Amino acid sequence: MQLELIFKVLLLVGIANGAPLVAKKLLGGFLAYPLDAGATLPDGHPLFGSAKTIRGIVVCVIATALCAPLLGLAWTTGALIGSTAMAGDLLSSFIKRRMGRAPSSRAFGLDQIPESLLPALACSPVLGLTLVDVIVVVAAFTVGGLGMSLLLFKIRLRDQPH
Repeated sequence: MQLELIFKVLLLVGIANGAPLVAKKLLGGFLAYPLDAGATLPDGHPLFGSAKTIRGIVVCVIATALCAPLLGLAWTTGALIGSTAMAGDLLSSFIKRRMGRAPSSRAFGLDQIPESLLPALACSPVLGLTLVDVIVVVAAFTVGGLGMSLLLFKIRLRDQPH
């Protein structure tokens, strides 16, 4: 197990998830265009929901690309982690909308696993992560994400404590 590398991946996945929250607090509604453009599917629910914005995805990918070299990783690896973390986030939002869940509603596991599994799998060939490393990333993000979410709520970066 490569603990230092696992920590770096976890940190970048955390940055990927936090960057859109920081952008929202700093910019409010400025450039916050919904990724799905308000599209509603035949089930009557939005594709992703208004909380998933183009700005959030762009900020996420830029933030992870800029932070990766600070951790000794290539900027392209950071961009890969950011983009796949957002793909996982969009997948979980899509599934939650099909379940009739409101945007930003809590769904333990569904909120954490895709956002950490996709980046860990995507960068595993580049970084040499093993299956055990990937499992540790997902488990640590799932457990750590709950505490981090509460902290982000307490410092008013998140609107809800989950």
